[in-house]
Amino acid sequence: MSMRNIRQLPFEHDELFNGEISRRIPYHRMYGKSYCVPALTVYEHAELAELQTAAEAVHNIYRKVRHFVQRYLPDEYLMERLGIHPGLLWAARMEAAPDGITRQDWIVGEAGIKCIENNTDTPTGIPEAAYLEGKLLEVLNESAVSGDDTVLQGPSAGMDEAIQRAMTGLIHFYTSRGLGTKVYFTCYDWHIEDQTNTKYIMRLCEQAGFEVAYAPLEELEIIPGEGLYHRGEPIHILYRLYPLEYLIEDREEETGLEVGQALLDLVADGKIGFINPPQHIITQSKGFTATVWSLYERNEQTPEFCGFRLFDDRELEVIRTYLLPTYFEPTVFRQNNEPYVAKGIWGREGKGTRLIEHADNEDKLEAPALAKRQAMTVPSNKPDEADALLTPEQEEEAHIAAYYEGQPKIYQRLWPMQSAEVQTEEGLYHGYLLTGVFVIGGRFAGILPRIGEKVTGDMAYYCAAAVSTAAHEASRRS
Repeated sequence: MSMRNIRQLPFEHDELFNGEISRRIPYHRMYGKSYCVPALTVYEHAELAELQTAAEAVHNIYRKVRHFVQRYLPDEYLMERLGIHPGLLWAARMEAAPDGITRQDWIVGEAGIKCIENNTDTPTGIPEAAYLEGKLLEVLNESAVSGDDTVLQGPSAGMDEAIQRAMTGLIHFYTSRGLGTKVYFTCYDWHIEDQTNTKYIMRLCEQAGFEVAYAPLEELEIIPGEGLYHRGEPIHILYRLYPLEYLIEDREEETGLEVGQALLDLVADGKIGFINPPQHIITQSKGFTATVWSLYERNEQTPEFCGFRLFDDRELEVIRTYLLPTYFEPTVFRQNNEPYVAKGIWGREGKGTRLIEHADNEDKLEAPALAKRQAMTVPSNKPDEADALLTPEQEEEAHIAAYYEGQPKIYQRLWPMQSAEVQTEEGLYHGYLLTGVFVIGGRFAGILPRIGEKVTGDMAYYCAAAVSTAAHEASRRS
């Protein structure tokens, strides 16, 4: 399999990631190593065109199946198969018309493009694609290092506008339900990556003419049954970069008050509007991916269940072409001796994911290293006696590992990733490319390429996207 074309920029890390870029992306280096690299991941024009069309088509499939789950499947299915907490059920079934901000993860290579999962609750990587990609292309053009007639363009150039359009639609949706127009933005204030992502979207909303305020999670106060407050001011529309499966478990340490449940009850009562909407918890669950495939395989049986055929022929072709067989148990793969992936249904950044490349060797599973860039604090459990023998750092790592490993799993056919080599501060890194595709308000909006291990973890490198139009221009000239 050929290697992905990576265009190195003629700069050292600190030469490039300083000044305005460093201020706008303060996490360009994390935990003693670079996260952003001075290079570009080059996609061909035709490749991007297919990816754009495919991402929107897959999004439409997800939206249709989400509505089907909300309207036709019982609570037991949402709890047992999707892993949704009982306290989230009412909010998850609320149907908000506009789509929010989502990021699909795709494997792009010679074997064909496949969407392997969907990040719909709290997707990040937004400033990298929406801002940094364009700045790196500016640097490339100014330094005139291309050396050929290839034209490189940014696939995420319209992302700011897409975010503003989607946020405007959601805010107007909540305004029509009596929640006003002021939007509060929250995340953990200590987490610089989350804070940067949150404030980036906040600034875009402010530029679109909305009143906004930043309210760190640590400063929020809730009165059960009454409302959510920040410094005494009531909150009616809340953008939150904090996963719902964590939120529902939140309790006050001193009183034991279930603050997460109290907040979700306010959402269910229509007193607070969430962005992304709580319905996104359905598609965030990796059990949803297995649900889509199950409905695909049983499409001819759906009229008996709900009175109509769920997918038309065009939608069946989209699923067959761009999604992978995914099940709630691995029997099919074991019987056929096929390589597959086991994923925790709430896995994030590769945590809780295992590769089974040989069915007869399942004890030797490849997994990413324990997370060093944990985005949020996972719900805590009662400490085990063995924890007393661990350092605080080891205890935290063991807790994180246990949280993700202990989740129910889904099993997905393993699809080959494309190799990529990129020069980093640590030397030449040989890894594998995962292509994040932002679908915002239902439309393609941008690309987030990361180069990491076969299981893309949170220590992967961000290598900005660029689109080559050389072949496209050559064919047009001929």
